[in-house]
Amino acid sequence: MHYDVMDHLLIVILGFFVAFGPRYIPILFFTNRKIPEWFNEWMKYVPVSLFTAIVVKDIFISGTYQFISSGNFDLILASIIVIIISYWTRSMAISVVFGLVAVMLLSMVI
Repeated sequence: MHYDVMDHLLIVILGFFVAFGPRYIPILFFTNRKIPEWFNEWMKYVPVSLFTAIVVKDIFISGTYQFISSGNFDLILASIIVIIISYWTRSMAISVVFGLVAVMLLSMVI
């Protein structure tokens, strides 16, 4: 399949709307309403749970959707490093950078 410039432009524009919509609609809905405190407390855990689900899947599930019990020691060790750094810094950006560096270095060593 061959993609031309218009296909790429359409993908970028559609990607913008897919990424922008879930951020804009709640703001539009809640600008004139008071957000309940329980909702704010609950939303604090959403980014952590999504990030955890993505990372755990990549470490313990293969491309054929089978459980991997061994062979990813470097990824498991890197995830432990990221957990410690995340707890210490409370920064998603720093955790991601350290995680990428840890995976790269541990993959070369192990």
